[in-house]
Amino acid sequence: MIHHRPLPNIMVAPNGARRTKADHPAIPLTQSELVETAIACQKAGADGIHLHIRDEQGLHLLDAAGYAQLLEALMAAVPEMYLQVTSEAAGRYETGEQIAIVRALKPDHVSVALREMAPSPEAWPAARDFYHWAAEANVAIQHILYTPKEVAAFLGALDAGKIPGTHHLLQFVLGDYQGTRISRLDDIQSLLDLLGSSSAHTFDWMLCAFGREETDCLTEAVRLGGKVRVGFENSLWNQDGSLAVDNTERVHEISRSVQAS
Repeated sequence: MIHHRPLPNIMVAPNGARRTKADHPAIPLTQSELVETAIACQKAGADGIHLHIRDEQGLHLLDAAGYAQLLEALMAAVPEMYLQVTSEAAGRYETGEQIAIVRALKPDHVSVALREMAPSPEAWPAARDFYHWAAEANVAIQHILYTPKEVAAFLGALDAGKIPGTHHLLQFVLGDYQGTRISRLDDIQSLLDLLGSSSAHTFDWMLCAFGREETDCLTEAVRLGGKVRVGFENSLWNQDGSLAVDNTERVHEISRSVQAS
């Protein structure tokens, strides 16, 4: 059985699919800015980076060649970092296009949202084929799960053999871009309780949280045995409510919290 590399303890998500320099001038958008950010954030304590690339207009881009070029640059600059690409649709891509990009790139690590890969029962045959292909190709998927309902659906897919394997990498998400789902500390335990109901599988889990509650939520995740994703994709603010100077400052704050826990 293939054993994937464990998730990093601190993964920086420096830009995401939506925010631009109008939201914060220090959001990295170009390849050189992302490499510079990775180097600085590694020094600050991050051992992984979650990657989004943009087109010439600054819009979210899924492109195998663009990803390959960035990964090559990062492997040279930060060879020990865990490099993870996104497959996020962000309103620009359909499921088939997302699958095609991942198949073409065949990255070591990719994040995949269950709600995007299997948005309906009719989508499951193609999703199943993708998940099984990834396992055979040694592409490590971190499954993004937003709600207890999605966690339950994920566990059901495991039991049904739609998603192979017995050890799984997870990304829990608290809150959202719109602020319609507030990041709440007590939501973390409810998600973990569902995982505890599955005796046939083991999980390596990570948390990210939108908004000003990010630091408190991530600190609690570490206390509960999880890993954390931090950065301008999810929050621009420090624990005291001040606007962070850059992603490095956010990593510094979380790194100090992890070390103190």
